[in-house]
Amino acid sequence: MHMFCYQCQETSNRKGCTETGICGKTDETANLQDLLIFCLKGLAFYARQLSDEKVKREAGVLTTECLYATVTNTNFDSKRIVEYIKKVLAERNKLKGLVTPSGLEETENALWEPEDDSDLFKKSLIVGVLDIKDPDERSLKETVIYCLKGISAYAYHASVLGYHDDTIYEFIFEALYKTSIPASLDELLELTLKTGGMTVTTMALLDKANSETYGAPQPVMVKTGVGHKPGILVSGHELKDLELLLEQSKNEDIDIYTNGEMILAQSLPYFKKYPHLMGNYGNAWWQQTEDFASFNGPIIVTSNCIVPPTEEYKNRIFTTSVAGFPGVKHIPEVKGKKDFSYVIEAAKSCDPPKDLGDTDFMSGFGHQFLESVTDKVVDAIKAGKIKKFVVMAGCDGRDVRRTYYTQKALELPYDNVILTAGCAKYRYIKKVKGDIDGIPRVIDAGQCSDSYSLVAFALHLMNVFGVKSINDLPVEFDIAWYDQKAIAILIALVTLGVNKIKIGPTLPEYFNQYLAKKVADRTEISTVFDE
Repeated sequence: MHMFCYQCQETSNRKGCTETGICGKTDETANLQDLLIFCLKGLAFYARQLSDEKVKREAGVLTTECLYATVTNTNFDSKRIVEYIKKVLAERNKLKGLVTPSGLEETENALWEPEDDSDLFKKSLIVGVLDIKDPDERSLKETVIYCLKGISAYAYHASVLGYHDDTIYEFIFEALYKTSIPASLDELLELTLKTGGMTVTTMALLDKANSETYGAPQPVMVKTGVGHKPGILVSGHELKDLELLLEQSKNEDIDIYTNGEMILAQSLPYFKKYPHLMGNYGNAWWQQTEDFASFNGPIIVTSNCIVPPTEEYKNRIFTTSVAGFPGVKHIPEVKGKKDFSYVIEAAKSCDPPKDLGDTDFMSGFGHQFLESVTDKVVDAIKAGKIKKFVVMAGCDGRDVRRTYYTQKALELPYDNVILTAGCAKYRYIKKVKGDIDGIPRVIDAGQCSDSYSLVAFALHLMNVFGVKSINDLPVEFDIAWYDQKAIAILIALVTLGVNKIKIGPTLPEYFNQYLAKKVADRTEISTVFDE
């Protein structure tokens, strides 16, 4: 066995990738990412004891960035992961000199010090998931870690816009520390459930950061056609990178397109001032090899998801922020600035994008807008015109069983409305037509983080109807997952008291029988195929 990773839905044989990742991650990168987590636990040992809030916040931002880099399909570059490890070790040692000895025994993570780079690689071979021998303890601790990765992704995006909630960093430090020491299963179960509440808190912070920076989302017909100028395609989730690129390219006679979950920008008022921001190009992340090849111009990936590039476009794809892939040029941040001039110049010599012949569709239904049309929604429910809301948010993926979501969306009765966010929507959003008294039959909030809008609107309807539980509303949860952010959202739904959730196409492999039973005591969770 060269590695072990089972954090995503498509893990090899649903048992764990042991030679190379199904995502394309090498065993070396997988092991180094395990070592990065190991080192972050050592950093957390000291960070949680800090009294200097400014220093603690700096450590928190670094921690969220590093955890985000280990999310599936985010950073495949071993050299970048090594850089993160060294940065974390330096930060850990700095914090060690700032805290007063607490009487707590220092963990192995807090004490380990490599002599040279070869020590890093040696250590990476002996730390990781299987280092925890008890299967129940392993299940709980790994679920906590994966939820922390999801929380960190959202917290990091908020921090880029200057928004912080120090309780999030404190929770991450505490949770990392508790996964590095012996703990009872009851304590670990409680910690697992706490990640759900913190996921909601973090998504609310990012919602605030995005809305206050770029304006609240507004419903928009997203165009999928192309122009006649060369273009740059921006994928991922980092809105700040898109803003910087638009500003630097506004007089360059090229067009900018969004891809995947960057679609949120299409509905944000701030970006309407850039006439060269064109429509959304392509579909979900796993289709990018075809979409990127057809685009013809440069592609910038700002976060997850990136897949191993093909020969057709490997020389015109770039990464920035937490994203990385070996051999792909990375655009770093230098003294708080990013320079996209190289990409802009490269675009000018490219052909315009090939038209994919896609269908335009509606997006941008954030909770602010949904709350503004509450009366219309309530009237439609009371009149029996809307019988049910079906939440079909989450991640898409390559698993052939995911055709379930397309089929279900198309087969739903006309009086059912789909609530969605994330890339799972690309399975059906261009195919489900119509509206109910002006309310679209597919209400798309945007990125996966915008699942918060769906939760916020449900909580709002609870108050309107005077009910005590989400379960008293005509809402059904049928969500898809692929990476760790979706599982953080799943645990959030459990924490919010949702009593029945269908998830698919499979349960996470790290949900062993113990954890599955404990969750089942609170929420009935089944897969879309009731495996």
